[in-house]
Amino acid sequence: QVQLLESGGGSVHAGGSLRLSCVPSGYTNHQRCMGWFRQVPGLGRVGIATLGSDNTTRYSDSVKGRFTVSRDDADNTFYLQMNNLKPEDTGVYVCAVTRPTEGHCSAGERTLVVTPYRVWGRGTQVTVAS
Repeated sequence: QVQLLESGGGSVHAGGSLRLSCVPSGYTNHQRCMGWFRQVPGLGRVGIATLGSDNTTRYSDSVKGRFTVSRDDADNTFYLQMNNLKPEDTGVYVCAVTRPTEGHCSAGERTLVVTPYRVWGRGTQVTVAS
């Protein structure tokens, strides 16, 4: 069974940084896209960043230039480096992966929405105080 476990959330002041981790388990096929979503009451899950199995990336306009998504191939861990955090970045950050594809999965606008994702983590809370 594929599972995802996030960690690294916390409380910081505006301008601070955090690095989130997402550790997958239970699968060996890495031809998947992964995404980071921010879950906010009343808005649902909003796409923040996505990483393809070909190392392509896509970011929402709200975090472009501040957040970086990456993967460590040695331990198959996904990361979200968040710099210059703002109060509006507050929320529960959830990682997700798509089903495996034949060939690479490339990140793009379609992987910044919830539709293609099949496995979700439980999330880690990020709170940014002004």
